[in-house]
Amino acid sequence: MKIISAKTHGIIDYLFIIFVFASPTLFNMEGTLSKITYGLAAVHLLVTLTTNFELGLVKLIPFRIHGLLEIVVSIALAILAVWFYNSGYEAGFNYYIALAVVIMIVFILTDFKTPVNKG
Repeated sequence: MKIISAKTHGIIDYLFIIFVFASPTLFNMEGTLSKITYGLAAVHLLVTLTTNFELGLVKLIPFRIHGLLEIVVSIALAILAVWFYNSGYEAGFNYYIALAVVIMIVFILTDFKTPVNKG
C-alpha cells in the first residue's frame, strides 16, 4: 500500500535531514560517528534539493531515481551499522540500523509511480 505522496515524501525528507544534522548534538556523537552523520545529512540534503518533485529546488534527479538511491542508502546504512558494531560503537550500530529501517519503510510506503507535480 503506497500511502506517501511525493510532496509528503519531501516533507519527510526535510524533517529527516534536520534530525540527522541535529543528531551529533542530541546524542553526544563524537569522532567518526559524528563526521559520518553530518556527511549523511549533507548528501541527503543535496539529493532532496536536486530531486524533480514538488519540494525539490533544482529538479535534476527523477523522483524514481531518488527512490532507488534510498534503497541503496538503506542497505549501505545497515552495512555501516554492522561496521560500527564490529568496531565497538554500539551507539553507532543502534543509530544507523534505526535510520536504515526508517528509510526503507518510507521507501516502501512511497508512491514513486504517480506523476510528480513539477510546480
